[in-house]
Amino acid sequence: METMGYTKETRAYEKAAKRVKELKGFYGNLTSYCLVIPFLAALNLLTSPDHLWFYWPMLGWGIGILAHAVNVFGIGKEWEDRKIKELMDQEQKNAKTL
Repeated sequence: METMGYTKETRAYEKAAKRVKELKGFYGNLTSYCLVIPFLAALNLLTSPDHLWFYWPMLGWGIGILAHAVNVFGIGKEWEDRKIKELMDQEQKNAKTL
């Protein structure tokens, strides 16, 4: 019994640790974006205000952050959890038939 409880606790801890790592990665990415993009904008406006280029990295990185946010907070996580459960259930059914 204790082994099963320990296993459940271990799984819960590992799942929580994975979630914290995902959140930390997203917030690190967002923080970098918020620091680097204004620097690039200032650099662009100070060196060549007639030719604006800073919005290209802003747009590209912004799309990346949006995709990262969807993966961490949105559709991606729920789908992944459902798919894992579905595959585990399928494995259990296959193991019972053998």
